[in-house]
Amino acid sequence: MPWNAAGLSPSWRVALTKPALHYSSLPQLPCTKFTEEKLGQAEKTELDAHFENLLARADSTKNWTEKILRQTEVLLQPNPSARVEEFLYEKLDRKVPSRVTNGELLAQYMTEAANDFGPGTPYGKTLIKVGETQRRLGAAEREFIHSASINFLTPLRNFLEGDWRTISKERRILQNRRLDLDACKARLKKAKAAEAKAAAVPDFQETRPRNYVLSASASALWNDEVEKAEHELRLTQTEFDRQAEVTRLLLEGISSTHVNHLRCLHEFVESQTNYYAQCYQYMLDLQKQLGRFSGTFIGNPDSTSSPAAATSPPAVSAATVPTVPTIPVVPTVVGVPNTLAEGVLNPNEVKPPASGTRKARVLYDYEAADSTELALLADEMITVYSLPGMDPDWLIGERGNQKGKVPVTYLELLS
Repeated sequence: MPWNAAGLSPSWRVALTKPALHYSSLPQLPCTKFTEEKLGQAEKTELDAHFENLLARADSTKNWTEKILRQTEVLLQPNPSARVEEFLYEKLDRKVPSRVTNGELLAQYMTEAANDFGPGTPYGKTLIKVGETQRRLGAAEREFIHSASINFLTPLRNFLEGDWRTISKERRILQNRRLDLDACKARLKKAKAAEAKAAAVPDFQETRPRNYVLSASASALWNDEVEKAEHELRLTQTEFDRQAEVTRLLLEGISSTHVNHLRCLHEFVESQTNYYAQCYQYMLDLQKQLGRFSGTFIGNPDSTSSPAAATSPPAVSAATVPTVPTIPVVPTVVGVPNTLAEGVLNPNEVKPPASGTRKARVLYDYEAADSTELALLADEMITVYSLPGMDPDWLIGERGNQKGKVPVTYLELLS
């Protein structure tokens, strides 16, 4: 390698003429910059207030959507093991096996019990009736769960697993762009400080004993570093602004997400309303069916051994006539036909007692099954009383000129 008169090789001359750089002027990694920000040792590029509000709104939307989703799943499927099973099938992209609802399982047990006890017995008939209603309730529940899952749970999951993941990814990229921008700003600031210091104090470096070489102008070299840092800062600022705009557009899309979730919420409420309306109607029908033939079973303990006796009304005697103490009873008058004993109630032949009738408030709507019954409307007031030998689950109700049998369970007797 050739040596010059000063005894230095060309490579060493270049190395010695370039100013020594301090470690603080080297590029900083984003993680180092983030740590310095947390410790309060570095400046942080702040986002505008509107952008910060969008970030806070997005975080709040994500957190509450997760809570609403989890609690709705608990409402639709209270069994935690069943929820875990459905989650695993969903992650494995396999079809969830059909599961019998609690109402359908109860209906199955009641039907099997009725067949064991005898479907012709009073208890067996009632079990069949109740079991059929439970089956319908279970089917309604299954339909409600299916509808709520499609119209409400699926959109919430799609937001968390789709849009929110995209937003989170772009936010992480924006965070890295911001850290890069802060690092470039710090690098430019230090380069300018070093340039000013080099311009004020000449820089000499000792190369060999008794030989001194004046280095190139340190101020000019630091000027190159400043220009390089400014160029990098401009590029980094451009990337940061571009990423901030992309993230801002995604965050503003949260408003559309709220509108979509609002529509899904209305559909969920509608499905739930239909479900509870079906359940209410099914139970009213069941109550009406049980009230029609409950008088056949009450006071007839031998009906299990004699099917014929279960279908024919029992003989009415003075000792076995069931009466309601708190309801006025129309006395039997000699010469007046006993319409109840004949099996047909003619409202025109029923005479109310001279005194002691009671007022009753109707609790639920009731549709009359035939001309002997009185249709009822919820919250209306009617007059009621009982007849000798009448089923204790029924009363005679009057509303103006209308008269007919009404079920006791639909009434609230007033003093």
